[in-house]
Order: sequence, then C-alpha cells, then structure tokens
Amino acid sequence: MREIITTYCRMCLEECCIDVYVEDGKMVGIKGNKNHPWNEGRICIKGKAAIDWAYSPDRIKKPLKKTCNGWEEISLTKALDEIAEKMNNLKKKYGSKSIGLWKGEAIGFGQQEQYIRRFCHAYGTPNYFSCDSLCFASTYIGYSLVEGAKPIGDFINSKYIIIWGTNPIYTHMNMAANIRKARQNGAKVVVIDPRKTKTALEADLHIKLKPGTDGALALGIINLIIENNWYDKEFVDEYTIGFNKLKKYSKIFNPDYVESITGISKDVQLTLAHDIFYNSPKVINHIGNGIEHHENGVNNIRAIASIGAICGCIDKPGGEIIADGLNLPSLTLYDELPLKEIQPIGKREFPVIYKYRQECNTMMGMEAILKGDPYFIKGMIITAANPVVTNPNSIKVKKALESLELLVVRDLFMTETAKLADYILPAASFFERDEIVLHSNINRVGLRKKIFEYEDCQDEYGFLESLSKRVGIKEYFPWNSEEELNSWLLEKGGISYKELQESKIGIEYGNIKYKKYEKKPFNTPSGKVELVSETLKDFGYSELPEFKSPSYKDISNKDYPYILITGARKVYHVHSRNDTMPIYIKDKTCPEVEIHPTDGEKLGVKDGDIVIVTSKIGSIEIPVRIVGKEDILPGIIQISHGWKDKNVNLITSDLLNDPISGFSSLRSLSVNIKRKIE
Repeated sequence: MREIITTYCRMCLEECCIDVYVEDGKMVGIKGNKNHPWNEGRICIKGKAAIDWAYSPDRIKKPLKKTCNGWEEISLTKALDEIAEKMNNLKKKYGSKSIGLWKGEAIGFGQQEQYIRRFCHAYGTPNYFSCDSLCFASTYIGYSLVEGAKPIGDFINSKYIIIWGTNPIYTHMNMAANIRKARQNGAKVVVIDPRKTKTALEADLHIKLKPGTDGALALGIINLIIENNWYDKEFVDEYTIGFNKLKKYSKIFNPDYVESITGISKDVQLTLAHDIFYNSPKVINHIGNGIEHHENGVNNIRAIASIGAICGCIDKPGGEIIADGLNLPSLTLYDELPLKEIQPIGKREFPVIYKYRQECNTMMGMEAILKGDPYFIKGMIITAANPVVTNPNSIKVKKALESLELLVVRDLFMTETAKLADYILPAASFFERDEIVLHSNINRVGLRKKIFEYEDCQDEYGFLESLSKRVGIKEYFPWNSEEELNSWLLEKGGISYKELQESKIGIEYGNIKYKKYEKKPFNTPSGKVELVSETLKDFGYSELPEFKSPSYKDISNKDYPYILITGARKVYHVHSRNDTMPIYIKDKTCPEVEIHPTDGEKLGVKDGDIVIVTSKIGSIEIPVRIVGKEDILPGIIQISHGWKDKNVNLITSDLLNDPISGFSSLRSLSVNIKRKIE
C-alpha cells in the first residue's frame, strides 16, 4: 500500500511542509509540498536526507545504562524507575534545585520547550537550561529592550534589506527565497559580514567590517541619519523615548571615528545611511547570531534595532513586522509555581536574560556543577543537545558533566555528551511525534504528524509525563498523550484540532496587521520604542546602547594576533548533527580553518597543511583552507563548530561574556596560528 502523508520537516529551523511517501508502513521518499505558502515545494539537502537519518543503523532504540562493564540495555520501565529514584534521592539530599533540565535546538522552541519548563517548576527547580543562552536569546533581549519583541522581516515587500552577520542561503532557505523575490522586484540587498558568504555573493553590496564592531557602524549610521534629518520625526516624537540622549551619544561616532574602528570608509557609511533614508519605511535590518557572539552583543543589537525605529520602519509593509502570534495558552507554571525563594543559576551574574527568558546561563551552569556557586547542580537531564561539542570551553563542559551524580541524555544517537551519561534514553525523531507547527511570519499553524514509531523512543511529552508519575508531579501533566494536549492547546487558541488534522497545509489564523502600535502600546515598560532603557539602568547597566571595543584590540593580547570567528554555517549540517547525518552528506564537509592568502603566505602553508591554533584556553590541530582574497579579511580566521574531532570549542572561552546576556565571545576571539612542524 502506498500513501502520501503531508507533515513538517524539523532538520532545521525552517520547518518546511513536506510530502512523505510511505509504502507498507515504511518511508521511501520526501518532496517539498508545493502548495504550502512557506516553502512552496522547496526542500534542502538535509530534508532530503531525513529518511536515511531517521532509519540510520546507528540510532539508539533501547535505553542504555552505564555499568562497570560498559553499556547495558535495560527496559524503558526500569530505566525510568531508576532515574526517578535517583532524582528523588538527590532532592532529599541537596534539594530540588540540585536538578537541572537542558533543552537542545533539535527539539525546537515551541511546546516542547514549555513541557520542560513546566516540569522544572512542578518538580521545584528553576534551573531550566537551553541552547538559547548561547544562541538567539541575545537577539531576543536586544530587540525586546527596544521594541518589546523580536520583529520579522517582510522581505518580499521590502525595498532595502540589510543582512547583519548571517547567511540565510545556507541557514534559512525560504527567507533567502523571499529576499531573491524582493531583488527581482527592485529591492537592494546589503550584507554586513567579515566573510564573503554565499548570501554576500548575491548581494548588491558587501560590507566587510572587523568582527564585533557592528555596534559602532550602527551608531555611525544613526549619527548620519539624525545629522541629515533623515529620520521619521513624526514616529520618533509620537512613539519613542530617549531620542535626544541617543542623538547626543551617537555624535561620538562620526565617520572618521567609525572608520578607524570598523575599517568601513566614510563613503560607504554615507551611502548606507542615505539609502536607508531613501527607502524607508520599506527597510529591514535583519540580524543573525553572528552579532550575538561578542562581548557587546546586546548593545550592538540595540543599536541596529534603533536604526529601523528612528526611520519608522517598524510594523509597516516591507519593514520589520511585530508578529501577532497564535494565542495559545502557556504551559509553563511561572505564575502558579514561581519558585521565587530559589536563586536560578546565572540570574545573579546575568539578571536580564532571566528577566526576559526565564532560563539559566549554561556557562554559569558549568560553574555551579564544578564549584557549587551559588549551590551545586548534582543532576542533569539533557534532551537533544550536545554541549561537549557545541558549548565553549569543551574541556570544562566535559569535566562538569562527568562530575554529576546523575546525568541522563535523551538523543537519537551516541553523541559525545551521551557517552558521559549514566543513562541514555532513545528519543523520537520528528517523524515519530505529533506537534503543533507555527509559521508566525505568515500567520499559519500546521500539524506535524506521527508516521511511524519505535517502541521505546519517546517524544518529549511522553517522557516527561511518564517521569512525572514516578517523581510525584503527575497532576501537572494531566494529558495522557501529546495528541490530547495538542487538542487542548488549539481549542484554547480557537483552532479546531480535527480541522487542523484534516488540513494538509495547515490553517491561516488571521491576516497580518500593520501599525498595531496605533491601537496597542509596544510591549515595553513605557509602551513606546525605548531608544534608551530604564530597565537596563535599573539593573546597573548603561541605558544607552553603548559600544565597547572588542578585547582582541587590547595590547595584552599581542601574543594572539589573529581574530578567530567560529560557527560559520555549512549547508550540509546543523551544529553537531554532521556526525549523525547520512554518509553522503557527512563527507561533503570537514573541519578546517579558513585563512586569507596573505596569512597563508606569512605562515608558509597551503591547502591541507596542518596548523596549530592556540588561544588562552588551549590548542587544536586542524587542516588549512586558503580562501580567496575577497572572502575574508587578513588577520581573521574562521573555524566552523560541531565536529567532535578538531573541535573548535576546545579553544573558545566560556567566561569572556557579554555583560548583559552572558553570551560567550565566539566570533571575535584572540588566537595565534602556527604551522605544525613534522
């Protein structure tokens, strides 16, 4: 029997609508669904490989327990019973706060995240950790401080698109398609990035600035816009606060000063400022996580957000739209069980991230495990994350996780993190669970459908519900299945679950509305766009988006003359999932250090030669790839992350942080590089 099941991919963040071809209960093919307005039939190489990935012979399908004789297969019931018993013993000995739960990128950011948050507070621990404290949260905080929300670019209708520190052709296929459509309609595209990415190759203008100096460029643009009266006076007067303070501060960033910091000429600065003015309000400043991973990430993002704000580009066609979202009930228990008497890990050091995201800083989590400051974390449950490879300072991460009294890892494969666990529980792939899928940029909701299942591979809700019974908090997980929970969520949001099940490409939940601020205040304390932040001032930070020069410019770093960028995306994999991808994808890329030809000559190396890259944290040996003269600035090198061998996070610092978000400086790190002498 052959059938086609329409569902949604989750090999990356795009969540494309796909048609899965099934014969006699087995998946045999995948195509992009041509009728869905988001991906319009597009599917990337990772999505095409998803069947081989899900059916991989390397998948973990049975619970594993570490013993003195190695891994031992045990029943799911026994594994859950033992884990619950150990959790309750830790709770009696150290308190519920000694347990942490860690969510990885691979399970998404919607209801699955809320399940874990719910479990934490039901159990009595505020210690929810996630990949967001190293990716996304800084952008979210930066924009929330200014506009009250992270906007979505209306790319198709835009006339001027500025891409800061991201490569959507590799990372956001459908966004890239919309940007191309905008160009066909006459829009100009600018990419601001130290590297010539695939997106930069297609842009009208590529601005190669020095890493970590985006905030100085943004403030310089603001200065030119204000000086020339190119801003939207009516919007500024009616809907913003702090304009005069920002105006005064931005005067410091005159074109000569900005050029000395960023390397960007005065002419380019003026062109950029004028073009923003000329095309406003149909202008988008789109930020990627390349802007987050610096010592001044949040303020750099605030400065960039302020450009669109003073030019009146917020919530208008072709500009930066504040999404309506689907009004589903929250599954967290923050109001019912706030746990105010317990200090969450990292809140003391980075209170703003906890205020805006209610999650703990993973770098401070390692400190708590190892040093007990402010108290010890003794047990951790990690789902779909591989911090031994993806978090900075991998040696410390490994040491911390090895020292836990209980480590449970839920994953599909034997990752480097899973190898350290006391128990490994097999997790369900996206083909094996039912989930609500939101495309808030097009106001559409869909349903990911279970196509097959392995007996012991639980989805997130199934795992937490079964664990809740054993640790005495089942009352907070009253739904007997994820399908039952989905039905409840959608009913509360005014959507028929039955109708959504029957709809192949989902349901539109309302038209996109513009200028919502005319009737509804911005979600900020003042109800206006905040060009200065009283919130930050109350926490002891500057109210202005002050620029801080990257520390690689400090004379104390003279022994580390190169600037390392990590994490540039590859089209063939996502984070550390390259090791779990089918061999025909995995072999397409390999770990390497990209360097400028001038640096190659200076070092006396050619493609494939092994070099030693050293930071204050450690060293790695890695092959060289000499890129083109226009592909990267001299003195800057790039190493992608996600490889268990030649792992760049063996040399990245976990404690060179943005003071507001706590994000590590992963894209402007001082290093040295030398040829390996055989």
